[in-house]
Amino acid sequence: MNIVVVGPGAIGSLWACYLHQAGHNVSAWSRHPQHSRLLSLSSPVSPITVNATLRHNDMDAVHHADVILVTTKAHHVADALAPLLAHLHSDTLLLFIHNGMGALEPLMDTLADYPLLQAITTHGAMKPSPQQVIHTGLGRTDLGALNLKGRACQFMAEVLHHALPEVTWHPSLELPLWKKLAINCVINPLTAIHNLRNGDLQAAAYSETIYGIIQEVVMVMNACGVDLEQEALRQDVYEVIARTAHNYSSMHQDLTHQRESEIDFINGYVLAQARRHRIPVPYNRELWQTVKQLEHRGSHA
Repeated sequence: MNIVVVGPGAIGSLWACYLHQAGHNVSAWSRHPQHSRLLSLSSPVSPITVNATLRHNDMDAVHHADVILVTTKAHHVADALAPLLAHLHSDTLLLFIHNGMGALEPLMDTLADYPLLQAITTHGAMKPSPQQVIHTGLGRTDLGALNLKGRACQFMAEVLHHALPEVTWHPSLELPLWKKLAINCVINPLTAIHNLRNGDLQAAAYSETIYGIIQEVVMVMNACGVDLEQEALRQDVYEVIARTAHNYSSMHQDLTHQRESEIDFINGYVLAQARRHRIPVPYNRELWQTVKQLEHRGSHA
């Protein structure tokens, strides 16, 4: 397949390398256009090394794309797609992978003519340089459709699974999206605010705060019609903390490098839904406010 990865950061580069290794014709589109770039994937978690030369910002590749894989930050999705849409065939599949919820809702009417898919992945990746990506933790990927045309594209689960397993198709992504959001609501802001690796959150000093965050998210989830028990979610959160113990979260990296984070689409999304249902969420509110303050300081540093 002809695949264009829009936003080749850590996760985008990870998928680009594995899709290239699986035999697909992969190119990249980014804010920093180049003719081509050699990208090397190394993995301490699986015995594989991939070297892929990716064309960058090649409009011919966009014209012939079967799949546009959008892996930008949530707040960059709309701007990243804007220059491409006029050049895409209506059968081009748009697949989104990003943290948080709410980024795609304002775009659904604009994108209605395209097959739309969204994926959630727990694979860990870091990009220490523009030419290198490291697969830091094995995970899984959940895939589902966002519209009727997307439901006809279940075959993409097999395509992605062949490149980087495990990939599971879901008739509805609502529960997996909320579960991933809840995990991000805990790990991302706490590690960013306190300058921690993920595994540091296993310390008893954070257990009360983690419990409070989870309790609030479950109340909001239930009010939105999504059924999940608090204890089951707590176990999921601690399992991810343990599995990614040596990693720094994406939000930690964003604040470290004085970049805008996805807090508005993570804890901020919980706040928005809590307001709709008149549910108090003081833990999530405090985390959102603190990260926004740190972003503001960073932008003026």
